[in-house]
Amino acid sequence: MVLPVRRDHAAGGLAVLAAAAVFLGCWELLHYWFDAGRQIVDTPVYQGYGNALRNGLVPYRDVPVEYPPGALPVFVLPTYLGSYAETFGWLMAACGVGCLVFAAFTGVSLAALAFIAVAPLLIGSIALSRFDFWPMLFVTGAVASFVHDRHRLGFTALAMAIAAKLFALALVPLAVFWTVRRRGIPELTRAAALGIAVIAAVTLPFAILAPDGLWHSLRGEAARPLQIESTAASFLTTFGHPQVVSSHGSLNLSGHGTVAAVTTALELALLVALWVAFARGPADSDRFLRYSAACIAGFVALGKVLSPQFLIWLVPLVPLVRGRRGAAASALLAAALVVTQVYFPARYWDYVFHLHLAWLVLARNLLLVALVGVLSVPARAPRRSS
Repeated sequence: MVLPVRRDHAAGGLAVLAAAAVFLGCWELLHYWFDAGRQIVDTPVYQGYGNALRNGLVPYRDVPVEYPPGALPVFVLPTYLGSYAETFGWLMAACGVGCLVFAAFTGVSLAALAFIAVAPLLIGSIALSRFDFWPMLFVTGAVASFVHDRHRLGFTALAMAIAAKLFALALVPLAVFWTVRRRGIPELTRAAALGIAVIAAVTLPFAILAPDGLWHSLRGEAARPLQIESTAASFLTTFGHPQVVSSHGSLNLSGHGTVAAVTTALELALLVALWVAFARGPADSDRFLRYSAACIAGFVALGKVLSPQFLIWLVPLVPLVRGRRGAAASALLAAALVVTQVYFPARYWDYVFHLHLAWLVLARNLLLVALVGVLSVPARAPRRSS
């Protein structure tokens, strides 16, 4: 049953309210989840950024910041509102509810809405201390806007997502093709100009005040080595004994630069193939939702960095895929999320220091690769009657 947001606003609104209540209830349960006392948190890092900005320090110049400028608001805001970790967690819960609401406006099924509602329990307690629901709020808003042919709003939201975390760049070619096919090049020109203006407004002040620091931050993201949980690394840790080193803010495999380069090449090749396949087919909403989820899933599964919080990027997108393909994709995502909780965070250090459960990390990554396959395989052409 498709959520009747467009046809019956009252019924659709009640369904969204119920789903939002379930989402917040599941979020509260995360505070008592089985791994709640063994979290590996990033909130102290965020709090350090937030306090530095409150004290008048300039990001990227006085304080090195790992993330793009669009992430800074969610680091600063909790410094004004009591307990930082608690406030930050509920701020992310609000962003998650926003993702759910935007997903509803794409016309999802009740089952898909239910999946997003219970997603906090599938993600686990890591959701409390990562800011990934913030960029996903804009990504989901952009996707909903494009589906409703609000192209200027879509490019504005997508630009905000890119300014917060660069993975959203994977959706730009889809947005370009979609807008050209639906409204033509003049509308693309106006919508893209708005998106560029948003990115300029967010990043230009820091580019002027701290050009070297901002460039170092962006270059550091691109130059990261093979992270220990990535798909390529999980093969090496399962069938070998590579050396683990700490650099670029993560734990990585030493001496595998060639593998990292090949991984990046495969990732880019997959994305280009998805962009081309989308451009060659009809510009309908089902295909746009499916290819949006496929591009982000491919970016996650084949990237040289695969931190557990990256799976949050898939939670509001994969359930938007309709039909049997969408059900299979959601099942694979749920399995990948649950498997991730088996080793992270409780057994993460056993994996890092002793390579225990490497096979489990590999199994999770193979589930993600299977997810990419389910989302990417072309739809079967309808049979012609004789």
